[in-house]
Amino acid sequence: MPTDGLTLGFDTSAAHCAAALLSGERVIAARFETMPRGQAERLMPLIAELLDGAGMRWGDIARIGVGVGPGNFTGVRIAVAAARGLALGVGCPAIGVSGFDALRDGQGGTVLASIDARRGQCHLAAGDAPPLTAAPEALPEALIGSGRDVVGHLAEALAAQTGGQARMPRDPLAVAISRIAARASLPAPRPAPLYMRAPDAAPAASPPPVLLP
Repeated sequence: MPTDGLTLGFDTSAAHCAAALLSGERVIAARFETMPRGQAERLMPLIAELLDGAGMRWGDIARIGVGVGPGNFTGVRIAVAAARGLALGVGCPAIGVSGFDALRDGQGGTVLASIDARRGQCHLAAGDAPPLTAAPEALPEALIGSGRDVVGHLAEALAAQTGGQARMPRDPLAVAISRIAARASLPAPRPAPLYMRAPDAAPAASPPPVLLP
């Protein structure tokens, strides 16, 4: 059952900064801003704006859900570091949510979740099998003709290979992360990045999150 308190969810795993506030199952506020860079500077002000608009304060947050990837190496680190620091400052639990789980939330069945891996590839996860990275035209034989529906990046191209249907996510990314975090069992493991390939270059150190008054 979802917590009755306020749940904050956010994600910076790609070229965006997304956040949402939920009270139980009710979405209070949500924002998605496209940005190729600058997520480290924008994330906390964005959350503060959502809280202010909802008439809430930092101390009202009962749970934090954070997208842990897979995705952009630096972006994932920014969100995870922010969630850990914010949870410590507010005194609430932080729950890591994979992009795969966020896409599959509310879908039912063994839907194949797909996240952009760039270079013409997709990060893929289905059921309890370990996630993998492949191009739509080079899927493992176990997925070809499997009849699995697909949700996420290049869903139509992938569904043409699996023989299933392309689906849309039920909720925006940050809302899905918030819903999953709200109903997660506690205590939860400390959020940790989900990386599926090594970074192309060593990431620059991201500044620690700052709680705004």
